[in-house]
Amino acid sequence: MQSTDHSLNSSRSRNLLARLERHPELQARIESLLQLVENADGSCNKADEAEQRLASELRQLGQQSLQCWAQDRHARIAKEFDSRSDLAPKGKKSSGGTPDTGSSR
Repeated sequence: MQSTDHSLNSSRSRNLLARLERHPELQARIESLLQLVENADGSCNKADEAEQRLASELRQLGQQSLQCWAQDRHARIAKEFDSRSDLAPKGKKSSGGTPDTGSSR
């Protein structure tokens, strides 16, 4: 049973890494969060400092996540639009517009 759990965790880890590699901005934010949690540079000595910095990092992660979502959504909609023949442009318009009547007020 333990080897099954280990292989499942290993598979999940590889999957997570592959997904993060497709979103390098999010990967950088996650790494920043981990550095804060681990206090790698020793700069957070009080809980208040850590809380403020973590809250800031989480806000930035949320903003970056939403931006990535929006870009992905836009790309999917554009691809869908391009693939639908009923929405694709039919070519250049042949109309020159409304003829000028010469009288304007």
